Amino acid sequence: MLKIENLRVNYGGIEAVKGISFEVPDNKIITLIGANGAGKSTILRSIVGLVKPAGGSISLDGEQLIGVDTPDIVKRGISLVPEGRRVFPDMTVIENIKIGAYLRHDSLDADIDWVYSLFPRLKERSWQLAGTLSGGEQQMLAVARALMSHPKILMMDEPSLGLAPLIVKDIFSIIQEINKQGVTVLLIEQNANMALHIADIGYVLETGNIIMTGTGKDLLADDEVKAAYLGKAK
Repeated sequence: MLKIENLRVNYGGIEAVKGISFEVPDNKIITLIGANGAGKSTILRSIVGLVKPAGGSISLDGEQLIGVDTPDIVKRGISLVPEGRRVFPDMTVIENIKIGAYLRHDSLDADIDWVYSLFPRLKERSWQLAGTLSGGEQQMLAVARALMSHPKILMMDEPSLGLAPLIVKDIFSIIQEINKQGVTVLLIEQNANMALHIADIGYVLETGNIIMTGTGKDLLADDEVKAAYLGKAK
């Protein structure tokens, strides 16, 4: 579905992404893991058109995305849940959700019901200001908002950041449920253990390069991955 080939991204004189290539197959959960500064967020921002690559190719279903405006990329089926959630604090939950459908001109009722079924707490707080929600509820709202664009691929940047362990478990269960309902997920996550437990395929990034690829299960069992990212000695 989504294919990245020889992607290079520069920030000033620094090469943040150094010619990486990988694929995101249909209906799978793919995770990119690596330390801060490895280039993970830059890759997502490049895919959705927020950063202009220095070279390479990004294609969705065979159609080139580099040079396409971000709203058109969203229309083609890619949505990003940004790091830090970035909800609109002075707007209600339902207003935030509807903003996710700003490119649509059809009825939203069925999709609002769908995201409320995924996130019952948001339905309970439908008319509450988003800025008064807990961190976990704001993360749920950010995901619900992104789903309103009908994405083929949902990209998520650090969904567990700053959340309590029990809330993190809820978020990852919801990610799996979203995938079961036909949405491909591309996930960036510092919590490598949780990410690899749900991932079909994992890519390990280090200073702008992919250094290891495998199934989530295989990477969890790899001694180098354990030592570097799971806090376990070799």
